[in-house]
Amino acid sequence: MSDALPPPPRAVIFDWDNTLVDTWPTITRCYNSVFSAFGMAHWSEDETRARAHGSLRDAFPVLFGARWEEAREVFYDTFNACHLAALRPVDGAAELLRDLVARGMYLAVVSNKTGHSLRAEVRHLGWDAIFTRVVGATDAPRDKPAPDPVTIALSDAALRPEDAVWFVGDTAVDLQCAHATGCVPVLVRAAAPAPDEFSAYPPRLHVRNCHALRALM
Repeated sequence: MSDALPPPPRAVIFDWDNTLVDTWPTITRCYNSVFSAFGMAHWSEDETRARAHGSLRDAFPVLFGARWEEAREVFYDTFNACHLAALRPVDGAAELLRDLVARGMYLAVVSNKTGHSLRAEVRHLGWDAIFTRVVGATDAPRDKPAPDPVTIALSDAALRPEDAVWFVGDTAVDLQCAHATGCVPVLVRAAAPAPDEFSAYPPRLHVRNCHALRALM
């Protein structure tokens, strides 16, 4: 990470899961419902945090081979039954977004959650007026970390990624996407990066939580 602060953002693209909302318990529950159906060992929440970062259309063929579409149906049956009731913003997210809206900031979401589910969650929290674009998995030809969703996210802004657009997320996939598009990569998570943890896609900034990011901005 560079010690020098980047220019103030003109736009911010946020990851969704576990950047603005706490969804690891739900994601773990959904994965384990699939593993139960397939006779596979369950993941702990920590294992899910370490492994579940790609979109389902990218990750499930690796995990489940030719039966990946069947596995996807089991996952979404569980997910659709519980995701809205369990949805909670992370601490400080609402205040951060409120301040950015007050500043007239262009805001978007790029997530590997399927687009229609992602937008349902944004609406459920009453945040649909905050984001100009909400881009999920399968909304673009390729999912994050490919640059395609960022192109869509910025399509309503007279901005390019290199025009001080910050990409804020909690995983290596978010940092990789930021590097692929020329956005400023910002890591938001409690733990500081371990040495060489993100050597291929280093964050420009690391903050512990949304409160710290709000103070920085």
